[in-house]
Amino acid sequence: MEARRVSEEAKPRRVSEETENHMKRRTLLVALLLGALSLTAAWAETKSDGKIKDLTFDDIKFDMKKGDPFERSLLGKKIEELSGATIRIRGYMLPSFQQKGITQFVLVRDNMQCCFGPGAALCDCIMVDMKGTTTSFTVKPIAVEGVFKIEEFPDPDGNILAIYHLDGTKVK
Repeated sequence: MEARRVSEEAKPRRVSEETENHMKRRTLLVALLLGALSLTAAWAETKSDGKIKDLTFDDIKFDMKKGDPFERSLLGKKIEELSGATIRIRGYMLPSFQQKGITQFVLVRDNMQCCFGPGAALCDCIMVDMKGTTTSFTVKPIAVEGVFKIEEFPDPDGNILAIYHLDGTKVK
């Protein structure tokens, strides 16, 4: 009987199915976002005047009720006019599997232990594609400079995962 108890304790514990599914969804979401970043790099078109505008996530916030579909008209003229501008914005780098030499990442408003997941606001994340440089992962807040764009990134089911994109040139 004692041998049976030891062998039961020696078995590796299995992560709950719900936790495992959540981890798979999060990994898939990050992979989809990074894949979309690589596809849009060729479509980049800059209309910047060279002046850097300091923005916060509050500057690109818009009203959208949870569960409602995204409509471009929600953005308003002020946000639409930022498209093509060179900006600097502070936030946190969404964790990924890579630590150094990062060329693509998701910048999020805050680090609330994954604010970018199911139910996250579209205006709380920016897909960043570094141009001509790389960066390293950090848990500290960062400032990213680059050309801001508004581009919808849908998942395979047509749900919009992200709407903001930045062709990054510098991370501090």
